[in-house]
Amino acid sequence: MSWTWRFETAEGASADPGELTGQEFSAQGDAESWLGESWRDLADKGVGQVYLIEDGREVYGPMSLRAAE
Repeated sequence: MSWTWRFETAEGASADPGELTGQEFSAQGDAESWLGESWRDLADKGVGQVYLIEDGREVYGPMSLRAAE
């Protein structure tokens, strides 16, 4: 199994966070832990929402990266 994230702007357009894109994980928990550590950097690079993908299948999303106010 391969777990990845799809990145979009808050408006739903594709987003490219540079070196943070292309990460692949062998477990869902690893992917989610990475996102928990990286979401601020992603948001700073223009990512507004993410989708978790398992072997090409959308598992969940969109999940907003906006900080709670």
